[in-house]
Amino acid sequence: MAQTVFAPWDDPQAKPLIQFKNVSKRFGDFTAIENLTQDIYEREFFALLGPSGCGKTTLMRMLAGFENTSEGQILIAGQDMANVPPNKRAVNMMFQSYALFPHLSIWENIAFGLKREGKPKDQIEARVDEMLRLTRLEKFSKRKPHQISGGQRQRVALARSLAKAPKLLLLDEPLGALDKKLRQDTQFELMDIQEKTGTTFVIVTHDQEEAMTVSSRVAVMDEGQIIQVATPAQIYEAPNSVYVADFIGDVNIIDGVATPEGDGYRIAWAEGQTPFVAKTATRFSEGQRCHLAIRPEKVGISAERPVDMANAVAGQIIDIAYLGNISTYHVKLANGQMMKAQAANTRRLSRRTFTWEDQVWLSWTDTAAVVLEN
Repeated sequence: MAQTVFAPWDDPQAKPLIQFKNVSKRFGDFTAIENLTQDIYEREFFALLGPSGCGKTTLMRMLAGFENTSEGQILIAGQDMANVPPNKRAVNMMFQSYALFPHLSIWENIAFGLKREGKPKDQIEARVDEMLRLTRLEKFSKRKPHQISGGQRQRVALARSLAKAPKLLLLDEPLGALDKKLRQDTQFELMDIQEKTGTTFVIVTHDQEEAMTVSSRVAVMDEGQIIQVATPAQIYEAPNSVYVADFIGDVNIIDGVATPEGDGYRIAWAEGQTPFVAKTATRFSEGQRCHLAIRPEKVGISAERPVDMANAVAGQIIDIAYLGNISTYHVKLANGQMMKAQAANTRRLSRRTFTWEDQVWLSWTDTAAVVLEN
């Protein structure tokens, strides 16, 4: 049986769980969020991604009720949140610091919110045990936070946040304190837990790899606005601007001038150099300035000029970044432009083809680059 793709945002009948309607937030003269409209759906794992100061945490704090909007509306399950205090929202927020009680055991930390709500003892016990199982912490239940690792503390904070079964869980840089390997393991745990509980997760992160790994959709933000919202694959393969292309992953950006030719474009990019060719659905007029965005893994590197590639350009290897499974070659073109090409390291080091200062050819197909407007 074919699995149905989870994409409620493509379904005109689907009702959003969260609606930002023309939301602005000002702090004195500074505008943190400007006229932002965005829907988030039930069971989504939605990532707010952007550099420090782009407004992503402000957006999350308004959703949690810690900040009021200056203009516009925020609706959760159709209800306007304007005068609803944080503790009356079906929302829980997990902070970067985890904020665990050091004097309470792991079990008591998870039970804390349920006890405050005055839930019956047997219900609390059943729910805490369920959360311990879900986050694989059963054997640590009697320990105090300082007696477990950073990754385990992160799971305790998650279990405590989920114990009250919120409709919506907000995660503010939740994996910021973990080392790279543990972060990667925990990302998959988060996805697993989110899927099992069916809770809607909204995560704030400046780590693009994290956003790309965990989320159903990514919102790339800059200066208080969402520049593009799409699935991780769409954001990577079809960025809508140079900003998004540049922010997500490694990319080569070449400035040029477009001339329509056949079913594509000829792109003049440097005096005395053969123009590049590119196919794109975006329409450009003759002489319009544009940018070619090409991912390094889509650029081939060879000693001889390839005969069957639409685009080929010569250059010299200036630098090599060796990353174990792949190497990234930094190649200087005749006009001084630097380009990156990536190749898988399938051979032993001693048998590698290229080294520093080698003259090489870079090549790519006519559909490898995304052509973007200015």
